[in-house]
Amino acid sequence: MEANKGGKIRYKIIAIVVLLFIIAGAYAFSMYGKFKETINEMHEPIERERSEQRENELSLGKGEPISFLLIGVDERKNDRGRADSLIVVTLNPKEQSIKMLSIPRDTRTAIVGKGKEDKINHSYAFGGVEMTIATVEQFLHIPIDYYIKVNMEGFKDIVDAVGGVTVSNPFAFNYEGESFPKGEITLDGDRALKYTRMRYDDPRGDFGRQDRQKQVIAAIIKKGASLSSLVNYSDILEAIGKNVRTNMTFDEMKQIQANYKEARHHIEQLQMQGKGQKMNGIYYFIVPEEEREMISNQLKKHLNIGL
Repeated sequence: MEANKGGKIRYKIIAIVVLLFIIAGAYAFSMYGKFKETINEMHEPIERERSEQRENELSLGKGEPISFLLIGVDERKNDRGRADSLIVVTLNPKEQSIKMLSIPRDTRTAIVGKGKEDKINHSYAFGGVEMTIATVEQFLHIPIDYYIKVNMEGFKDIVDAVGGVTVSNPFAFNYEGESFPKGEITLDGDRALKYTRMRYDDPRGDFGRQDRQKQVIAAIIKKGASLSSLVNYSDILEAIGKNVRTNMTFDEMKQIQANYKEARHHIEQLQMQGKGQKMNGIYYFIVPEEEREMISNQLKKHLNIGL
């Protein structure tokens, strides 16, 4: 399904554009110093120099296809938490296209470094960002060049910083003491977080919840990229600096914004097919090998990696 079809997919490049579009607006308003300070605060490198799935060093200057892993983490006090959301994004500037894949959090796969199979989102609880990246790479057989980790508990700060968001709710539901009627609704930070967390009363389960997360992120992008919201840029930057971490440097972000922004003209959302199954009383999402291989091949082709 192409992501330019339907309102639920107007979010362009999810959290990456939240960062890059706001950065682009910053240059126009000469706020370079404050943005650089925020990006430096967000910067959290990982130990490896490059993915083992890449034979050669990635060159942003040459406009080579790149990949990101968006990790939405439910972190509580004194608890590392688990990956609440895993979204793989690949950008091919030559084709001017983006592919996005949401990996269901309950997907059963081998956890790199643990020697056992488990839910893919548990990789974060076991070994943080690096184990999560390694596990996703092994699952899809593609490189992950960059990660962007968003603290979902602090997600509400970002929503409040842009002055709240408006979304179109597909069906009415109640969650954690809040009522969410069907239709257009306006959310502050607390309500937005609850809106994106509800899963069990959604007829589409985790897939429906992922769509609601994308709705809210789309609304953040729309307001964050607008001129009117830039008057609150200090609050926006403070919220992003506190709740977002990435291995991208400030210079790498500048290169990506300059050389890859045209990829936004064609966005395709991939959905991984599978079925739920209980094992020893625990629910897993089982992806058939042929399905995993098909998705892997699509992403490899988009990244110009030999099949």
